[in-house]
Amino acid sequence: VHLIPVNAVREDGLNPKSRKRIMPDLLTEPPAIDPVYEAHVYCNVPSIAERSMEGHAPHYFKLVSVQVLIRHGDRYPLYAIPKTKRPDIDCMLVPSRKPSHPQLEAFIKHMSKGSAAQMDGSLSSLPHFPSHSLCEMGELTQTGVVQHLRNGQLLREIYINKHKLLPGDWTAKQLYLETTGKSRTLQSALALLYTFLPDFDWKKINMRHQWSTIFCSGSCDCPMRNHYLEEEQRRQYSLRVKNNNLEKIYVDMAKIVGIPTRQLRASNPIDSLLCYFCHNVSFPCTKAGCIGMEHFKVIKKHQLEDERERQEKKLYFLYALLATHPLLNQTVNRLQRIAEGKKEEVFVLYSAHDVTLSPVLSALGITEARFPRFAARLVFELWQDGKRPKEHFIRILYNGADVTFQTSFCKDHYKRSSKPMCPLEKFVNFVKRDMFLIFNSTSYYDACHRKAL
Repeated sequence: VHLIPVNAVREDGLNPKSRKRIMPDLLTEPPAIDPVYEAHVYCNVPSIAERSMEGHAPHYFKLVSVQVLIRHGDRYPLYAIPKTKRPDIDCMLVPSRKPSHPQLEAFIKHMSKGSAAQMDGSLSSLPHFPSHSLCEMGELTQTGVVQHLRNGQLLREIYINKHKLLPGDWTAKQLYLETTGKSRTLQSALALLYTFLPDFDWKKINMRHQWSTIFCSGSCDCPMRNHYLEEEQRRQYSLRVKNNNLEKIYVDMAKIVGIPTRQLRASNPIDSLLCYFCHNVSFPCTKAGCIGMEHFKVIKKHQLEDERERQEKKLYFLYALLATHPLLNQTVNRLQRIAEGKKEEVFVLYSAHDVTLSPVLSALGITEARFPRFAARLVFELWQDGKRPKEHFIRILYNGADVTFQTSFCKDHYKRSSKPMCPLEKFVNFVKRDMFLIFNSTSYYDACHRKAL
């Protein structure tokens, strides 16, 4: 390694000091991906208390709004591996069973009284918590509920107890809640809300239904978004076909379960295997043998390599910009209204999926971020400068880590700023204008309908 002195900027943006930074030799191989470690991170099994950076700001700053985008918690697989026994996981909530939470029992009682809540459309017919002795496909597990009870508790300690974001007599107008029409996203939102606002009045809960997983609401018509998604899917396919090791593993697994390789691949075995792995259940066996850790490692490793190549090839990035503009535009419009003094929708919760969070991270330019784990959270904080009340700043946090200065629109600001956050107008300009520059366009509509460059 070469030791090169650099003028590093301190994390708080104040006086830089000369430091030594270790630069890896260019001949050094990048660190090897450990698929088992990455799978553990993805499972996000509740264990030790989490440290987080939410709510950190200079003492003279005032927190005026928080918008949270979550992925649902741990769930039962969406796909089954044909001719194998489904993983034996119980989706009843049992407070005495691990992982648990001190408020799990109170949560179950409160959820059973929820008939007064206003639930959009089909949401009203969904159960408020999981309750099957053998989980149904895609159902939230007890682990998934506990993950979001912990998220809500953590956010309460910071935003309610410390920063007094909502008064004790908060009203329905101060919340904005939206979820896709799956029981796992609705139940995740309710679990987080329960510890964020314990024993809340159901009459103040108005849960909106979002039919699109990318939350594009009334702006979903975007042919170029679909074009880039198809190109990205072609890239995925070609990377998979080139991976001989992966093909051998699929052939071997298909023999074990006694089906054609193509059928096994179509059943998306990693989704099912991750459930066995996260719940510490043995992988399935048949008379012809067992699916084992070596199979799991190869498939998981390919998945991680695919994510890495996806970052490099940019097709997904182009898809992400168009896919997430409606949601980011809604976010920016709300932040601007609050900066102008409106007191409505100061706490926002979107309950969504990995396919919602992943493109948002990509569009913002947060390339170092891991793929959204179960119960991942992305938080937008809006702060008012107490010394100059007209000035507003944002912080963006992913799973408790401050990623504000990883964003494409605020990377350069960090080098010149003495404040540990980003001016709101930088985010506004990015969403209203700069997102379209790469498409040689000036508006979302134009970028969506202009032919590929």
